[in-house]
Amino acid sequence: MDFLTPKIIYEFSLRWLHTLAGITWIGFLYWFNLVNVNFQKSLEADVKPKVNPKLMPPTLWLFRWSAALTFLTGFLYFISILSGEMVSGALAPLFAWLAIVVVGYGIVYSVIKPEGALNNGNVLAAIIAVLVTVMCGGIYHIFARMGVVSNASFSIGMGGAIGTIMLLNVWAIIWRCQKVVLGITPVAEGVDKTKFARRAFLASRTNAWLSIPMLFFMAASSHLQIFARWY
Repeated sequence: MDFLTPKIIYEFSLRWLHTLAGITWIGFLYWFNLVNVNFQKSLEADVKPKVNPKLMPPTLWLFRWSAALTFLTGFLYFISILSGEMVSGALAPLFAWLAIVVVGYGIVYSVIKPEGALNNGNVLAAIIAVLVTVMCGGIYHIFARMGVVSNASFSIGMGGAIGTIMLLNVWAIIWRCQKVVLGITPVAEGVDKTKFARRAFLASRTNAWLSIPMLFFMAASSHLQIFARWY
């Protein structure tokens, strides 16, 4: 049966797992930002040590591993899409995409810090908005020059780049800072843990805002033909 070829089954399985993991990841992301932030503010200081050690570790486990699975399945699907489209192979656009994402995240990582003007959420949001716009523009122009033509490749390339930034924020900033806040990672006596909590918050809030354009591009890959010359 032509509609159940190994390629179709493989790509469908990736998209199904990607969607399932993505719903879990973004669901926890929104819970952290829309529910848990205010919940933590309502807790008295002597209550937090009783609640958070039981609440946060399993929540953060599901949060970070669903993010990892979302990225892995999405990345494999992206490779499959590019491979099916690029006659000369998908390695060149894929490596170019990875280079753009790595450079982009290097800047994001360096600016998400609770210091000076960067501790202001509005300033941080403006910087990252410009960065993401430049990053997506770079992906568009490089893909176009390399012969990428499908709406799916352009949209997933941009949405996936934003999603990768979000994934790296989860593992490189949010999880590492939360381990300090929860006492999983020991720190020297006198170290101010509130700075770690603030940085984790800034990264999480950044991810919440980035999820909006990320989900837009993912939906556009199949339902909004904004980039394709043909597909």
